Amino acid sequence: MSTLLSVEHLSKHFTLSGGLIGKERRLDALTDINLTVEAGETLAIVGESGCGKTTLGRCIIQAQPVSEGKVVYHPKSGGDVELTALTKREIKPWRQDIRMIFQDPMSSLNPNMRVFDIVAEPLRIHKIAKGKALEELVISTLEKVGIPAEAAGRYPHAFSGGQRQRIGIARALVLDPKLVIADEAVSALDVSIQAQVLNLLEDLKAEFGLTYIFISHDLGVVNYIADRVVVMYLGHVVENAPTEMLFERPRHPYSELLLEALPIADPLRRKGRSAEVRGEIPYLGNRPVGCPFHTRCKYAEDRCRTERPALRPINGTAQEAACHFAEKLELSGAYDDAPARTYA
Repeated sequence: MSTLLSVEHLSKHFTLSGGLIGKERRLDALTDINLTVEAGETLAIVGESGCGKTTLGRCIIQAQPVSEGKVVYHPKSGGDVELTALTKREIKPWRQDIRMIFQDPMSSLNPNMRVFDIVAEPLRIHKIAKGKALEELVISTLEKVGIPAEAAGRYPHAFSGGQRQRIGIARALVLDPKLVIADEAVSALDVSIQAQVLNLLEDLKAEFGLTYIFISHDLGVVNYIADRVVVMYLGHVVENAPTEMLFERPRHPYSELLLEALPIADPLRRKGRSAEVRGEIPYLGNRPVGCPFHTRCKYAEDRCRTERPALRPINGTAQEAACHFAEKLELSGAYDDAPARTYA
């Protein structure tokens, strides 16, 4: 595999209004994020609500400007492109290569536009096609995602949630992108519809050679679709590992906590002990000193309260973790000899 996209020392800060007092405060949504996306893989970004995963996706696609660091795109045509250094006009051509699927298909689709025009809009904006060629490309793309040609004249309200998400996928694919960022793309759907959409995404990946960044809070879905998983907590990457390695033996206590929360039919089949957790998620505007997870971690020691651990390879493997004790902790994986989640 070759690297398609790299994120280097990326941070995102928001300035909050001071209200009656008049003093502004800084909220650190992302802190020193480093990761790579390999061509042809599905990289999942997981974590609880508020961990920064959606903000990271929006920074990658430059829907939000970064505060520090850079995002570099490595097209096969040659010549690295630092997306974070481009103006809105300069980045426009690269938006053909990097597209996004949003969580709520109803709010992301214009209710006053026909489905045909929703999917055709990117082609018109980028001046890719017009006339008969545009019509054929739109209809062909809709049919690839399971929307029949005769439905192209309808409005979004006439479709189910799963169908609306298929329309959102068609809008992302119509420009023939190389990288698709799917932000909680199935979380708003019923489980049976989730299965259909996930299988569709897998089929489209194989057919078009796509690369995915799959943002999700559902590790069951991630286990099915992802090749590699990045775990985020309070705007930090705390673990980065191949999916199988993460589920078999996590290296960060927060990853263990997330895996412990996975619902399974027989709790007796879980490996090891319960991942005890203490306290609530800290407020981003008042994040802990040292390891960001130490206030909730049962393994925390004095060092964790003063020194932030670096994200590093563990024992020479492809697994990276930001924990002072990652090499010696015996953390529990998802479950013992239970089958992986499957969708048929």
